[in-house]
Amino acid sequence: MKNRAKLSLYVPEPNARPGEQPSFDHFEIPAAGAVRCPDIGAPEHELRDLPYTLIRVLDEQDGAVGPWNPRLPTDTMIKGLRAMMLTRAFDDRLFRAHRQGKTSFYMKSTGEEAIGAAQSLALDRGDMSFPTYRVLSWLMARDYPLTDLVNQIFNNAQDPLQGRQLPILYSARDYGFYSLSGNVGSRFGHAVGWAMASAYSEDDKIALAYIGEGTTAEGDFHEALTFASVYHAPVVLCVTNNQWAISSFAGIAGAEETTFAAKAIGYGIPGLRVDGNDFLAVWAATQWAAERARSNRGATLIELFTYRAEGHSTSDDPTKYRPADEPSTWPLGDPVERLKRHLIAIGAWDEERHASLAAELDTAVRAAVKQAEKIGTLGKSKPPIEQMFEGVFEEPDWRLVEQLREAKD
Repeated sequence: MKNRAKLSLYVPEPNARPGEQPSFDHFEIPAAGAVRCPDIGAPEHELRDLPYTLIRVLDEQDGAVGPWNPRLPTDTMIKGLRAMMLTRAFDDRLFRAHRQGKTSFYMKSTGEEAIGAAQSLALDRGDMSFPTYRVLSWLMARDYPLTDLVNQIFNNAQDPLQGRQLPILYSARDYGFYSLSGNVGSRFGHAVGWAMASAYSEDDKIALAYIGEGTTAEGDFHEALTFASVYHAPVVLCVTNNQWAISSFAGIAGAEETTFAAKAIGYGIPGLRVDGNDFLAVWAATQWAAERARSNRGATLIELFTYRAEGHSTSDDPTKYRPADEPSTWPLGDPVERLKRHLIAIGAWDEERHASLAAELDTAVRAAVKQAEKIGTLGKSKPPIEQMFEGVFEEPDWRLVEQLREAKD
């Protein structure tokens, strides 16, 4: 007993900290087109290699290759590119608005725009997404009014959510966008419940949900997967592995031990691991999982392997915990540039059209911001106070009536 070695606690550490040389050499990235695409009816036990590889379609020569190539029409890809570009233009403009004191908070989607855009276009209008705050491109792909977005961010008198949500916590039922929540883990449970209800009522709609990789360490994740597995819920569950949960790197949530897609195996559901910066790969994997759900074969867990290029939010300075040049060394590139180059390579796009679209989108965002500013920015305009008391009870409780009277006095 006395000769036993002392135990030591292992604490994961990122490969590089500020001032050090960033490296992603530890990632194994297969060639585009190298991963097999099984039939949607394949039993889960025949799919257990898929969580340990990476589904990719766009190759180094900007071509679309392999069995996962969705062979999308050109206009669909251009629509996806537009949604990604609009998201980036909107993010840049509203980030500056925060710095000017016009809103209290903002979060960018930079580097992750392909995820929301591809999945929004791949799913049907009646399906419901349960989003996190970095899938604004979902709404952009469905042409949600820009001014409504800005009004909600400014929490002004025309805020479509009547001041009941924090900036960027959007809600748009008609666009398949369930109310955002800062409690990210709840997205999976709510989506599974919604999907079970759809199946129970013999509807044909499915659900899709997002969480970040850090949230897989929480109980909500595991409870949702249990229900999704047991009841064969028609749901697509997405883990956006963007390498960082605020300042904690993915290893704290278990990325060094296995892939996040592999967590599906313990629940008997398929797991796919996808290049999240590849618009075509995201589309193809989502379509595969959606078809499986619609045919009553149950849930799929998708790990979207990507990188958060900007800070977690306007309250975060990523240079405090990772090398400042780390985003530029990310091996899977920029999702906007990759789809742009593919469209150019097939003769459907060119630099002139790209620049023209960028200018058009910038003008549209500027116009939306100006229109919202006329109504009012943070603290300069607020929704009518009586809206605070609406939608709480079917019939107003006497205490609410009294509180409203006091608030108006």
